[in-house]
Amino acid sequence: MNHGRTSPRTAPLADGFVNGGVSFWYRDGGPPGRRPALPGDRDYDVAIVGGGYTGLWTAYYLARDRPGLRIAVLEREFAGFGASGRNGGWLYHGFAGARERYAAQHGRPAVREMQRTLFRSVDEVISVAHAEGIDAGIHKGGMLRVAVGPAQQARLLAAVEDQRAWGFTEADLRLLDATERAERVPVAGASAAAWTPHAAAVQPAALASGLARAVAARGVDILEGTTVTEILPRNAGGRATARTDRGRVTADYVIRATEGFSASITGLRRQWLPMNSSMIVTEPLSDAVWERIGWRNREVLGDTAHAYIYAQRTADGRIALGGRGVPYRFGSRTDTGGVTRPQTVDALWRALVRLFPPAADSAVEHAWCGVLGVPRDWCSTVRLDHTTGLGWAGGYVGSGVTTSNLAGRTLRDLLLRQDTDLTALPWVGRQVRPWEPEPLRWAGVHLIHALFRAADRRESAGLPHTSAFARLAGVISGR
Repeated sequence: MNHGRTSPRTAPLADGFVNGGVSFWYRDGGPPGRRPALPGDRDYDVAIVGGGYTGLWTAYYLARDRPGLRIAVLEREFAGFGASGRNGGWLYHGFAGARERYAAQHGRPAVREMQRTLFRSVDEVISVAHAEGIDAGIHKGGMLRVAVGPAQQARLLAAVEDQRAWGFTEADLRLLDATERAERVPVAGASAAAWTPHAAAVQPAALASGLARAVAARGVDILEGTTVTEILPRNAGGRATARTDRGRVTADYVIRATEGFSASITGLRRQWLPMNSSMIVTEPLSDAVWERIGWRNREVLGDTAHAYIYAQRTADGRIALGGRGVPYRFGSRTDTGGVTRPQTVDALWRALVRLFPPAADSAVEHAWCGVLGVPRDWCSTVRLDHTTGLGWAGGYVGSGVTTSNLAGRTLRDLLLRQDTDLTALPWVGRQVRPWEPEPLRWAGVHLIHALFRAADRRESAGLPHTSAFARLAGVISGR
């Protein structure tokens, strides 16, 4: 390794350090070989735009339950290229959006049922991975949320109380006492921690690649290297259309599953904002370092800061940690290779060392970034219009590993015109207003990001309550 960079504010980089290359999760075997592209105009029963988790889960359940359907997945790069192959590997029960917003339209019982459905969805993903022989390194150790400082602790305690108010018990989320907190992961400076069993660590690219193989094995055409430029509703002949750079695909239904890449499709630039998130991963840590850190049960772990971090102990003994870097690129632009700014790598390294001081002598082996889809009201949604033949799901705001599975099963039921418990959930049919035009969009997102950062600085200096900067950022963002 190269320890030439020894400043405590600068990340030590391993020999062979990689920045970008899609993500570390593809490093061992490399990105998968490309499947054939669309060979020209084609007709299907269902065309799915986007080869990430949402598109693949939708195709999987449709093909499994209706084997005769002609289904295509259209993907610009390769299946799992986007957030599905770059995320932090949190298979957990969270979903985007304030519960009160869903409850205002559908009532509290419906929101409770959606949460319980997401609890079960974690196990659904694990079950399918087992049934399909997908080795994604899944370990169900639950999720640990830690608080560092009085302001974070107050928010964590309030979150636990909110769970109780919604009718969930200690079996779903509980505070840990000081002894158990120290036994699980003695995070430096942590004054409180809460744990839920409804979460697992996963190697996200392995899950995406394995799911793509399972989908293809069921007869679905996964057409890669095919860029969809426009999606059109049904014409007089009753066919919806996906226009691509390689021909036109017509179908009874066209499903948009493009999440943070939706802005690249004509007419959707302001639909969902592509928010950037970055990650680093260390070299494998020694047994002596792990003995000091603990983390034996591989819980996925996050803090309660406004510019929060998310982390996991990987199956091969590394720490993978992510958070916000440059939050948004002007004009809803997205990157392709995942290259992360050195300043972001250093900031994530400093966060890692603050939480896990024993890891301070370990080098960073890989850094990368990607985008996630953010609706204007921060609430994820799934929708199908039988008149136009168009449907979509997404806006997961970083909670998509599990939520995308629920979206795929829900889209299946909607496409098959089945009224089920899933189609009655409160996120079905939700419509969201578009984001503001530029430059308001860029200025607003960067202002929000700066306010949250300022709030974290004030709170880390000892402010005993949530900073007014954070409350202002919440108002501006619409969260």
